[in-house]
Amino acid sequence: MRVIAGRLGGQRLDAPSGMETRPTLDRVREALFNVLQSEVAGARVLDLYAGTGALAIEALSRGAGSAVLVECSPKARRVIRDNLRRLGLEADARLLPERAERAVESLGCGAFDLALLDPPWPAGISLPVLARIPALMAEGGMVVVEHERDDAPQAPGVDIWPGLILVDRRRYGRARLSFFRKSGPQESLL
Repeated sequence: MRVIAGRLGGQRLDAPSGMETRPTLDRVREALFNVLQSEVAGARVLDLYAGTGALAIEALSRGAGSAVLVECSPKARRVIRDNLRRLGLEADARLLPERAERAVESLGCGAFDLALLDPPWPAGISLPVLARIPALMAEGGMVVVEHERDDAPQAPGVDIWPGLILVDRRRYGRARLSFFRKSGPQESLL
């Protein structure tokens, strides 16, 4: 696994051994950030269910202003800390050693421009997290959820979460990326 592009492009990323985490494949991460290219510069990023930290690290490499990574697994947190240290990103990133349900309660309203959610499959995102995500987002902010291909059958333009509108969906093998925009005055860029 590696950083795809940006100032850290080509740098190696470590992943925890075993089946506890399922890192986003390089090709899916590349496709995701190709879609998000206009969203990343200067963005305040939330990487919920961080796993290896690859999504936040990719965003920082491409010019995001800061990132908060949430991960409850001690093994995965050690790998994230090592990746951040080795790539010189410790000042730009904050790692919260908590479950997603607890972390979203402590994060400020409107604190993020971009949220990247890659929860464990097939468990998905818990109801407390689903309920809190819209409040964490700045007006016009983008939320991207990676999930199994057959999950979440709603069509673009459907209000799945109060305050978030599904604006696009892309499929990459077993993975599907669903893109949501925080409703407000900003028009969808997708």
